[in-house]
Amino acid sequence: MKKKIAAGATLIEDLVAGSRILAQHGVLDAYGHISARSDKRPEHFIMSRSRAPALVTAADLMELDADSESLRGETRKGFIERYIHGEIYRTRPDVMAVVHSHSPSVIPFGVTKTRLRPVYHMGSFLWTGAPVWDIRQVKADNDVLVRDRPLGAALASTLGSCTCVLMRGHGMTVVGDSIQEAVFRAIYTEMNARLQLQAEQLEGPIQFLSESEGKGSTASNRGTLERPWELWKKAALRA
Repeated sequence: MKKKIAAGATLIEDLVAGSRILAQHGVLDAYGHISARSDKRPEHFIMSRSRAPALVTAADLMELDADSESLRGETRKGFIERYIHGEIYRTRPDVMAVVHSHSPSVIPFGVTKTRLRPVYHMGSFLWTGAPVWDIRQVKADNDVLVRDRPLGAALASTLGSCTCVLMRGHGMTVVGDSIQEAVFRAIYTEMNARLQLQAEQLEGPIQFLSESEGKGSTASNRGTLERPWELWKKAALRA
């Protein structure tokens, strides 16, 4: 049964677009998901039912409560790892959107000692750090999935005030103060990781962005988000 969700028309349209954009850019495939904090009921969040991101429509969106559970009367199957989103929203009131992905170029940084750091201005938001969360520190016997609130809370704690958290043997989760920013960060985390892997094949050391450069570029990029968003959204909703 599909229930009416507490979200404005613009948020609904942008959330659908964001899901499809991330699929088109290879950040999401049949797996992974994006959510947004409800603009009508801030303690709740909106995300798709369990469905491949490229296929998501407005009719697939569900409203989840503060404990990451669907509302009474909702019978559709939700994502197993919805707790990633709910616990981040609980601990980070500044976060308005969350993306969880299995972005391929990011995976190596979660299973080695090499830190993911900003190599260019489009990945400048990584100046805050990209800590690695290891589920084994919370639950030794696991299937790597964030299946409940305690695991989601542990992940949110590792994220802290950063923009991105890596998940050992799993993927990454990024946050933003809007759907547009979270999508931007998910795309450019993957691209930054790819470039860093390439740079490490050349003679070093790598000249990473400094903290001041990272802060400055992050602010500048925030002021131009409408440019890539217009391009990406038109392509996504045309598909």
